[in-house]
Amino acid sequence: MATDMRAFSRTEGEEFEILNSGWRMAAGHYATPFDLENADWLSAIVPGTVAGALANNGKFDPQNPHPLQNQDFWYQSIISGAGTYELHFDGLATLADVYLDETLVLSSSNMFHKNVVSVTLQGDHRLSIHFRALTSALAASKPRARWRTQMMPEQGLRHVRTALLGHMPGWCPNIEAIGPWRPISLVKTHALNPRNLRIQAELHGDNGKLSVGIDLESGKRVELHCGEHSTQMHDNGGTYVGVLNIENVRKWWPHTHGEPALYPLSLKIDGQKIDLGNTGFRQIVINRGADGKDFALFCNGKPIFCRGAVWTNADILNLSGTRETYAPFLQLARDASFNMLRMSGTGAYETRAFYDLCAELGILIWQDFMFANFDYPTSNQDFSASCSKEAADFLETTQGNPALAVLCGGSEMYQQAAMMGLPAASWPQDLSETILEGAGFEVRPDMPYVVNSPSGGPLPFAANEGVTHYYGVGAYKRPLDDARRANVHFATECLAFSQVPDGNLDPADAHWKHTVPKDRGADWDFEDTREFYLETLFKTNAAELRAATPQLWLEASRAVTGHVMETTFAEWRRVGSSCNGALVWTFQDMQAGLGWGIVTAKSQPKPAWFALKRACKPQQVLLTDEGCNGLSIHLINESAAPLAARLEFSCLQHNGLAIIHEEKYVTLPPRSAPRRALPLNLSECLFFRH
Repeated sequence: MATDMRAFSRTEGEEFEILNSGWRMAAGHYATPFDLENADWLSAIVPGTVAGALANNGKFDPQNPHPLQNQDFWYQSIISGAGTYELHFDGLATLADVYLDETLVLSSSNMFHKNVVSVTLQGDHRLSIHFRALTSALAASKPRARWRTQMMPEQGLRHVRTALLGHMPGWCPNIEAIGPWRPISLVKTHALNPRNLRIQAELHGDNGKLSVGIDLESGKRVELHCGEHSTQMHDNGGTYVGVLNIENVRKWWPHTHGEPALYPLSLKIDGQKIDLGNTGFRQIVINRGADGKDFALFCNGKPIFCRGAVWTNADILNLSGTRETYAPFLQLARDASFNMLRMSGTGAYETRAFYDLCAELGILIWQDFMFANFDYPTSNQDFSASCSKEAADFLETTQGNPALAVLCGGSEMYQQAAMMGLPAASWPQDLSETILEGAGFEVRPDMPYVVNSPSGGPLPFAANEGVTHYYGVGAYKRPLDDARRANVHFATECLAFSQVPDGNLDPADAHWKHTVPKDRGADWDFEDTREFYLETLFKTNAAELRAATPQLWLEASRAVTGHVMETTFAEWRRVGSSCNGALVWTFQDMQAGLGWGIVTAKSQPKPAWFALKRACKPQQVLLTDEGCNGLSIHLINESAAPLAARLEFSCLQHNGLAIIHEEKYVTLPPRSAPRRALPLNLSECLFFRH
């Protein structure tokens, strides 16, 4: 391992330079940088993408994208220096050759790799990056897969390590990931040159244990600092090791259950400080129950009802990875009392800034590795080695971050095999069973591992074992009480609808359907799903309502998905529920329109966000309809403090006259499981104050 210390150091100075200015881009097939003299150059932003550069120059419309993967693109800039340096490339998408002047210094075929190249500079030099067209690689003859996936029409993608974003018709805009999407920097080679940073933060009862290792030239004085605690690291022949034991450590909690306490972490090497960011102490355990069929997440010994959504991307045009890009989205997640986001294998790894913000806000992360649906060719040793490095690069960059809670081998690979009729014995892949799990255990042994999402039950669609993608209420148009009868344990995907945003919309617009999500090959879309529940629950004909009173239809369309979500979450959080977590598909849209997102691509909440905000509160009163047994009141207090409250309820006649009015005083312990306060053989109203 060669951990890039820049991923942790927060200060830029004479030690390294981020190469983010002076870049230009040209399209076209040129054999070498020498042939670029007459290229038609455009200004370009790095880090950034080809699509973003073209859009900034008026040559690409993100709302009506045209294919880019069938073209070659070149980036070029001038770098300067005197002596020996390292060029660090944090991500090149996807087939890239790097030249220093006329010399080829790097070839990369995995957009998720971090690459380091040693160079000698004498004055000014031309740095050129050739991004080769993906089309030929996708069409190349390869061994046949055991199954095909409907979601991505280009089956050759299983051989190429690039984001699936832009390759899933009906799911997201067709904007392919091409270009230097992550930072490029120039690092001065010097005697200090620390390598192979290893951080492990553990929680044992009330005490924290921090272990840090780093490779460095012998003879240095190295100190480890964690908050107000410090120790001298011991030199074992160029490997320095330090251990801090902290009694009564401040624990990191998801924000719904306590304080997400963080400790600043740094090294001092002969007096020179290297900032390693923050770390936190928590213990994450998965409880699968006595029969092995359950799935519940425990943090610091307490069960956590995990709720939130599946993250897509904050900026599909530029693939930005800055704190400023992430912050408005993540703040909305926290404001809605979400305590978990899932990074699906259909997306891309985010930067350390994303995970740092999640740690600060107290948001747990379910982290898929970026693999989905395909039968990946791990019998190819080069491909397997590339996947192993990909996993290690990501995990090393996020070491010590307490928000990362679960590692998962990818999305719907097992389910896809099951849907194609393959026997269960053929579902596992070396990729998820060995390569990715091994990388996780080596770098992040504090994180439990799940082989795939969904998994743990009779695939493809059973919901009552292990981890499920539950669409009974939703795409399968089951009645709302299916949320109870399905006995969901943990839904890493659920409740997908075409979500109507606020604003002045015209349902008769010819482009209305353009942004409605749809499964490829299906004869229905997710607006049809929404319309089904609008008709069923509001007892109306959706087409007639839309034609006669379009504004009323819009308001009903905005209201119905929130109602379905709020009702379903009440079922899942009630006393006696089998459910331990539910993540809505999806958190945000990737373009303007009527996507799955409960938040728009411009980080504006949709009406469904407000419904989920009500449903996810840590202190909660829920009503459930128990049929002939009346209504039940369920009380929840997940916060770190006890709750003394007065429960007040009134039963009203239709004219508003109260026929029953009662009060009850209750005290709920901190972080307590849901409890039933009072069964009511009544069916009118409830009011709650505290």
